[in-house]
Amino acid sequence: MGTPRVLILGGTSEARELASELTERGMPVVSSLAGRVNAPRLPRGEVRIGGFGGPAGLRSWLAEHDITAVVDATHPFAERISESAATASELSGIPLLRLHRPGWRQGPGDAWHWADDLGSAARLLPSLGDRIFLTSGRQGLGAFAHLSSLWFLARCVDPPTPVPPPHITVLLSRGPYSVEAETALLREHRINVVVTKDSGGAMTEAKLVAARRLDLPVVIVRRPPRPAVSEVTDVRSALDWILHYSSKE
Repeated sequence: MGTPRVLILGGTSEARELASELTERGMPVVSSLAGRVNAPRLPRGEVRIGGFGGPAGLRSWLAEHDITAVVDATHPFAERISESAATASELSGIPLLRLHRPGWRQGPGDAWHWADDLGSAARLLPSLGDRIFLTSGRQGLGAFAHLSSLWFLARCVDPPTPVPPPHITVLLSRGPYSVEAETALLREHRINVVVTKDSGGAMTEAKLVAARRLDLPVVIVRRPPRPAVSEVTDVRSALDWILHYSSKE
């Protein structure tokens, strides 16, 4: 049946690495990005930007473009596209693999406080501190807007819309970050609480190490549940899955 044509639902460093590995091997690959970042880091190979229109739209797109395998390598909090991919895979019979980046692990000296969502994270803050380093994304700033007695430094890749209230200062920046730079940033702004999502990965982990160095509490939002599909936790395993599938074609 020939070489499989792979769709990578991307936007992560793992997705870009996988696309590069497949391109190096001459395999047809399409990387799909949601389009939420103004200037995303583009992977090698063919790229499409934008949504599919839900599970039915994705199923139609897969058929129209002769896709034979799908790898969901989206951000751990991009639950909507993961649900669409699982449904479309089940309806079409096209195999689906989830490339699932492991979450961060709490270690000695970490003062972590877990929250189920951003609203729960916001409710924890008044008892923990009053100068908050917020790294949970621009789309969730509204969950903290009512906490006018607290001051926030919110780090985002792109400017948030609508404009946040005056007690939330926005820092536009993109990782990776070093421990030294993160430590200096926390000290400069007199931060006494860090808020983040359990994104995992090394690109933004430095803030957790910096918080540990400075004995700061960290509020971490748990990952949302994902559909039950085949999963791997590293690019090498995802590549092996594709190559194994290719050998059976």
